[in-house]
Amino acid sequence: MKTTSRHLFDIQCVCRKLVVQAVKPSARNETPIKNHTNQASKLAIWLLATNPVRGWIIFRWIVIWLFFTLKLLWSVIWLVAQLFSPIDLADDSGEDTELYNTGYYKPYARGFQGQLWAARSSMEYSSRVVEEGEVDIPTHTLYPRLLVIRDKTKNEWVHCTDRDTIIRTRFIAISYRAVDAFTRGPDEEKEKAVFTEEVRTAVLGQGFDAYWLDSECIGETPAEKNRDLYCMADVYRGAEVTLIMLGKAGSVEKNRENECWRGWGERVWTLPEALLSARLCYKFRDREEVKQLSLHDLANLAYTNRDIEQAIVNAYSGKDPLERLERLTLLKSAIWRRGTAALPIVSDPIPPPKLDLIDEKPVTYGGAYKAERVYALMGFFEHRIQPTRAEDDLRALVRLSMANDNDRIAERMVAMLPSTITPSACWYADDDIYRANLWDILPEIQVAGVTENGALVLDGCRAAAIRWKDFPEVAFGTTDSLRRTIIGFVPYLSWPCLIVGLGVLMYTRPGGLALIIVGVVLLVLSPRLFVFSQSGRIVTAQPWFIGVKGVISIAEVEKHLYGGARGHFPRMYFTPSGSLFSIPEQGSERGGSLKQYENAKFVESGPGTGHMYTLIDTYSSTMYYFRALRAPTVCIFAGREGGLGRFVLCSERCDINELHKESVLRMPTEISQKMELCGWVALG
Repeated sequence: MKTTSRHLFDIQCVCRKLVVQAVKPSARNETPIKNHTNQASKLAIWLLATNPVRGWIIFRWIVIWLFFTLKLLWSVIWLVAQLFSPIDLADDSGEDTELYNTGYYKPYARGFQGQLWAARSSMEYSSRVVEEGEVDIPTHTLYPRLLVIRDKTKNEWVHCTDRDTIIRTRFIAISYRAVDAFTRGPDEEKEKAVFTEEVRTAVLGQGFDAYWLDSECIGETPAEKNRDLYCMADVYRGAEVTLIMLGKAGSVEKNRENECWRGWGERVWTLPEALLSARLCYKFRDREEVKQLSLHDLANLAYTNRDIEQAIVNAYSGKDPLERLERLTLLKSAIWRRGTAALPIVSDPIPPPKLDLIDEKPVTYGGAYKAERVYALMGFFEHRIQPTRAEDDLRALVRLSMANDNDRIAERMVAMLPSTITPSACWYADDDIYRANLWDILPEIQVAGVTENGALVLDGCRAAAIRWKDFPEVAFGTTDSLRRTIIGFVPYLSWPCLIVGLGVLMYTRPGGLALIIVGVVLLVLSPRLFVFSQSGRIVTAQPWFIGVKGVISIAEVEKHLYGGARGHFPRMYFTPSGSLFSIPEQGSERGGSLKQYENAKFVESGPGTGHMYTLIDTYSSTMYYFRALRAPTVCIFAGREGGLGRFVLCSERCDINELHKESVLRMPTEISQKMELCGWVALG
C-alpha cells in the first residue's frame, strides 16, 4: 500500500505534505531543484565562466551583465534607504524566505505525546498490565520454588515447597529436549511417567536424593509459572550437577548419538542450562552409563555455530574471557538461532523479528511464552524482568535493556544500520552494515520506555530537521583578508561614480567624463571583483541539512548553495567513510574520492530497494549518498563509533506520532553540538 510522506513544518508545528526536490522529478510531491542563493553571486560566476565571443551567446551575456549591474544598483539604493528610513519587510507566512542564521540546524519541534506501554521509571504511567503475583525479587539469591525429594522413611518421591528444606538440599537439575522424552498424543502422560522413572533412577545412581525437572516442578497457575521462569537460571546455578538426558542413541550399527546431541543443542533453554551449571554429565535413555562432560566437549558435540558458541564456552570456562557486553551479545546471537515451543529453529542469517501486537491477553502457543528467548537470555544479566505472556521478544528485550542500564543494548541498536530495516520496531538490529559490533558503539541517548506498538521512546536526543523543498540561502564566512574586503567594496562604487559623474558633467566636462569612465570600467570589472571578494576558503557556515532525491554532483551543489566555486578552494567535499557509497582517498591526506559520484550514479541506475538520495551538510561542507525507502526528514544524533558520530535519518508518521529509521550515516561528531536538544521522540 502506498503511503503519503509527511513532515513536520516546525514553525507552526503542524504536519504538511512533504515536497521533495529531485534531480529527475517523477512523483506528484516532487519538484525540480530550486535555490535561494544570492543572485549576484550566481550571475557573476556565470559571466566569468561563459565566453561571450562564442556565437550568439554575446547577446545573452550582455543581458545578464546588465541584470548583474542592476543588482548592484539595487543594493546601493537599499543601503541608502536603510540609512535614512529603516524598512522592516519581515515575512510572517512561515516560509524560509529570509536569511536564516542562528548558528544551529533547524530544530525538530514535535515530540512524542502518547503513553508508554512499559516505562524505565516507576514514576511514569505504564499501560502494561501487571500480572497476578508479579513482584520484585532480588536476583541471584533464589532457590527453586519446588524440588522433588526422596523420602527415605517412606521410600517415595515427594514434592517439597518448604524453603528451609530446599535451601539445605543438594540436588541434580535435569536438562532435556521434550521430543526425546514424550510425544504429544494419547500416550503422552504414560511416556512422561516412564521418562520420570528413568530420571529418578539416574539421580539415585549419582548418589542424590533430590532433583529438579521442569515437567514436575513448574507450577500450574500463571503466577507460579512466571516465578519459576524467573528463577530458571538460579536453578541450574544452584544445582550440584546438571544431568543431560538425551534421546535413544540406538545400536552400534544405527548410532544416533550425533543426532541426539544436535537436537538437544538446538533448543533455546539448553544453552543457558549448560553454561550456568557447576558440573555436567549426560546419559542416553537406552544406555545405563552416566558420563562426565566438560563445556569444551559439549561445544564439539552439540553446537553447530562453532565460532560464536566456542567463544562463549571459552569465556565461561575461563580460557578466553570476554568483555561483559561482547559476551552478552554473543549469547543473544546464539540463543536467537535456537528454536522454542513457539518459534522454529533459525538458520543463518538471522531474519529480523516480527513484532506481534498483543492486547494484554494470554497467548497460548501451546502454553509457551512468546518472549521465551529473552527469558532464556536474561539469566545471564545482573537484573531480570518478570515474565509475562502479554509481550513478544522485542518488547521484552527493551524491558531487559532498561533493567540493565549499563549495557544499554537497545540504545546501541538504535545507532546501527542493519541489512534489513523492519517496517515496525525499526530500532532493532542484529547486524550493522558498517561492520561495527554492538560494543563498539557509545550511545548518546537513553530509552525512556516502549510503546504498545513496539516503538522506543528516546530521551536526550539532539535532532535537526532536513530541508527538502529547495536550497536555502546560506550565511557563510570566509578567511579574513583585507584585500578581498576592499575589492569586494569596489563594485558597489561603480554606480555612485556614474551618477556623480553625470551630475558633475553639467559643471565640468573633464571631471564628469573621468568619473563616468571610472564607473563604466568598474561595472565591466565588477563580476570578477565580486567573485574574487567571495573566493576565500569557507571557515564557517550556517548549519543546514539539505536533501535531494537522486544523485547530484559537487559542482551542482556548490552552484545551488554559493553560486559556484572559483579559485583554489572547493566548497563541498565527499565523505571519506560516512556512507555505504563512500570511497576514501589513498593519498597523504584524508578525504573522500570524487569517484563517489560516478559510483552512486551507477548504483542508482541498477536494481535495489528504495531510492537514492543525497544529503548535504553545510556546516561540515560534506555530501553523503545513501539509499532509503522514503525521504528522511529528521536527523538524530544517536551515538559515536570509530571516531565518528552515528546519525539516524528518520521519516515521519504524523498519524501515529512516530519516526521510522530510513538510514544511518557516520558524520563528524562535532556537528552534534549545533543540533538542539528535543523532547521525547518515538522510533518505531
